[in-house]
Amino acid sequence: MSDSSGVDLKGKGQALRLRIQQELGGGPLTIFGAAAQKHDLAMREVTAGVLIKLAEEFPHLEFRQRVSVNKKEINAKLQSFDQRLGQALFVDSASIRPDGGVTEVLDKNGDWRIILVGESKHQGNDIENILAGILQGKNKDQDFMTAGNAIERMHKNVLEIRNYMMDERHFPYVVFLQGSNFAIESFELTRPDGRVVKFEHHSGMLNRIDRVTASSFSQKINSNYCENIIVKAGDHHHMLQTVSLYCKHDPWKAGEMAEIMLVVAKTSLKLIAIDLENAK
Repeated sequence: MSDSSGVDLKGKGQALRLRIQQELGGGPLTIFGAAAQKHDLAMREVTAGVLIKLAEEFPHLEFRQRVSVNKKEINAKLQSFDQRLGQALFVDSASIRPDGGVTEVLDKNGDWRIILVGESKHQGNDIENILAGILQGKNKDQDFMTAGNAIERMHKNVLEIRNYMMDERHFPYVVFLQGSNFAIESFELTRPDGRVVKFEHHSGMLNRIDRVTASSFSQKINSNYCENIIVKAGDHHHMLQTVSLYCKHDPWKAGEMAEIMLVVAKTSLKLIAIDLENAK
């Protein structure tokens, strides 16, 4: 199953579960069971499983999961804060498409509130290549390849969602980073010829975690930062909306990601609970 589906999912309780089963197949229904150990499930499937769990635990609430958010909608939200904002738009069809879509809940005022945005990114195949005996580099004589910068593209989606959620007390954006460029510990690897290779996770050639922590204000990784914090800088107070970055060199299992995202989504629901009382 792929994440190429452009279907927006909407509903509550059992009806939503059946809709997901119809549109995306049975995979998401087993996300916390038989499929939980898989590494190859698309992020769209994982978040569909989270959506099902939310519908089961909160049957009185209506949820939806959108594939994308239009730049026009983001700009309109910015304009609602201040007319100086949200003025620049050159491509009418511009939008953002996070890997796992955007999950929302309908509040008592009839407004859709974002409660979860999930993405999963992979960068760095050094570990797999070493274990397979593959040498890298221009002359094919290196154990390691200098890390690239592709992961930095995630910042665009983060900033757009941050713009859209400027008036919220929560920021439920979760990014799972995996691959040799996101290792958080050093270890040794043995090549097929028996040679032992030392993997140094602090290596500037390999590690790219520091390239993404600007989105989390360099707070500790592998933590849930859904609830905004207020910090004092000089004479001013600022509300910080922080991305929750989860990093490791091994691929994230579907169940691991789903469990983390479910906690983040529930944190969102707790923080906006007063707006969900007697929701339509």
